[in-house]
Amino acid sequence: MIIVPVKEGENIDRALKRFKRKFEKTGVVKEMRRRQAFEKPSIVRRQQKLRAVYIQQLQTQQENI
Repeated sequence: MIIVPVKEGENIDRALKRFKRKFEKTGVVKEMRRRQAFEKPSIVRRQQKLRAVYIQQLQTQQENI
């Protein structure tokens, strides 16, 4: 459970913004979306490999610049 203590005299909007930031960092929404539909393990591995190749290409491009 996320707890955001509100300081005395603090604007509620500011506290809400801190709560949203903490909630986003937990990754709950991302995990929920991932679990909505089943993906075969082979497809998950393939996507991970493609992502790794893409990131590798970006890093080599930055090194060349």
